[in-house]
Amino acid sequence: MNNNPLKVVVIGGGHGQSVILRGIKFIQDIQISAIVTVADDGGSTGRLRRQFHIPAMGDIRAVLIALAESETLLKNLMEYRFEGDPDSDQEDQGVMGHNLGNLILTALTQSCGSFLESIGILSKILNVRGDIIPATTQVITLFARMADGTIVRGESNIPNMNNRIDTVFYQETVKASEKAVRAIREADVIIYGIGSIFTSILPNLIIPEIAEAIRQSHAFGVYLCNAMSQPGETDDFTMEDHVDALIRHGAKINEVLVAQDPIPDAILTRYAKEGGRPVRIVQEEHAYQVTPVPLLDFSDDLVRHDADKIRHCMQQLLAKIKE
Repeated sequence: MNNNPLKVVVIGGGHGQSVILRGIKFIQDIQISAIVTVADDGGSTGRLRRQFHIPAMGDIRAVLIALAESETLLKNLMEYRFEGDPDSDQEDQGVMGHNLGNLILTALTQSCGSFLESIGILSKILNVRGDIIPATTQVITLFARMADGTIVRGESNIPNMNNRIDTVFYQETVKASEKAVRAIREADVIIYGIGSIFTSILPNLIIPEIAEAIRQSHAFGVYLCNAMSQPGETDDFTMEDHVDALIRHGAKINEVLVAQDPIPDAILTRYAKEGGRPVRIVQEEHAYQVTPVPLLDFSDDLVRHDADKIRHCMQQLLAKIKE
């Protein structure tokens, strides 16, 4: 590698992608591009996309906040949620249940006429450390085919079927944003995860131009594996099952980072009552490097990835890649 900054692409959505970005944004000598799913159709995001026919902005908002350089009043306001049921479509709901950041993105999109431009405006205001790119600028609907052949419509419905997911897909033709394709083609490193495999990461990978760009890419592929299975989506999944699902849908994985932190028994018991299980490694040999590292935080009796630990392990990995 030369002395140019490493071009790092992070593909995903939801809380997991935001934690990764919060961890790596202050690593020196890297250029970050976050490719974010816009398939969400629940809560405040779903209401706004149905009302204004614009791409889902909830995960975009979360990434804007994660990559903001410092705490500001606007950053804090972007996270504010008005009281009320975010899933209600009653006409008299008004702003009840809405996230203020979603409303700001919607207003900017309406006023400037471009979803991409609205992201750019907020990125400048928040002094974002990276490039935030929606996987597509279309209004899209995610479908899933379950193991028994059942077809489920809508990202928010997929984890609620009490069934094993086989694959996810779009029924309409979905075009990737040109910026997303270019970022992948130019990437030195592509990071997948953390978070919902089928409803946060794969909605990006199944867009044909993104899949083709990854297929042609020579980037080093890294997957930060989930620590716990997700009820309704990855029940009883092993680490290998997570990686296989990514590869089946087009990901190229060179190394998998798995959490080696011991999870307290009391937390495991609480998760088990809700159907969550630790993600375990069951095979001895793999076609990719498996690296156990400290990654977790157990604040509030939850199993969550820790941004500082992610930064530490990614600094080491990126330095190795650059050698």
